[in-house]
Amino acid sequence: MQRRSVRETIDAVRRRAASALGGRVELDAARAELSAARAELDRRTHEVRRLRRRVRELEVTLLDDLPDSVSSVAHAVRTEHLTLLGARPLAELAQAVLDVEAQGVGGLMLECGTARGGSAIVMAAAKSPERLLSVHDVFGLIPPPTDEDGEDVHARYAKITAGEARGRGGEEYYGYRGDLYTEVHDSFARHGLPVETSGVRLVRGLFEDTVTGDEPVALAHLDGDWYASTRTCLERVAPRLVPGGRLVIDDYFAWSGCRKAVDEYLAEHDGLTREMHSRLHLVRR
Repeated sequence: MQRRSVRETIDAVRRRAASALGGRVELDAARAELSAARAELDRRTHEVRRLRRRVRELEVTLLDDLPDSVSSVAHAVRTEHLTLLGARPLAELAQAVLDVEAQGVGGLMLECGTARGGSAIVMAAAKSPERLLSVHDVFGLIPPPTDEDGEDVHARYAKITAGEARGRGGEEYYGYRGDLYTEVHDSFARHGLPVETSGVRLVRGLFEDTVTGDEPVALAHLDGDWYASTRTCLERVAPRLVPGGRLVIDDYFAWSGCRKAVDEYLAEHDGLTREMHSRLHLVRR
């Protein structure tokens, strides 16, 4: 009985040893598989980054398809980091202005939210000097979001107010600059489009106070970021949009508040057709 118990103990030890050895082999195999997966992930990540760089390089060539007088300004404002728009949305915005001119669509143009003025400068280069471009901004720190905005917006605003935001190329964030109005005014002149002679009007203040009037609108670039500013612009501008006129909504794909304001407005009002580009376009048919 005692001898059998010893044998049984020896067999149990052997089974545990075999199990442990098998487990070790399985562990080593799992580790090797994990290592291979990590290597493949690194390879794929590197390939995605390469493709993204290539896409950005190709998108820059879209600016070359614009008329020389517009293309040169678009390249210049991007070089100076005067716009947060990438090459593709900037080219699409410029082309929208050119199309309005070519089609003879009547009405003024608006930009609501200009930051350092780069996109407005390109719009001015693309439009007729006789057509008014009204550029609206607080020319300072962006107003706070509201409860209608999501966590993404509030987190971004907290970063801005904490002094942690950076501009394009790591430069100083536009909202921290001391005299943004003068900066934007001088940038228009530096790029050959002084506001005094180019049909441009810079309007300082909150959208709720400055986006007023009943003049027909041919095209508006709405870049208000948050819910309240976007909703205000839609309510003030969309009813004035002429047939063939266009709203370019800069932040629809970027910020929850903007997206909510647009979706609500479209659910409540007819007559605007969505066009999906790099930015959402709303066209009055």
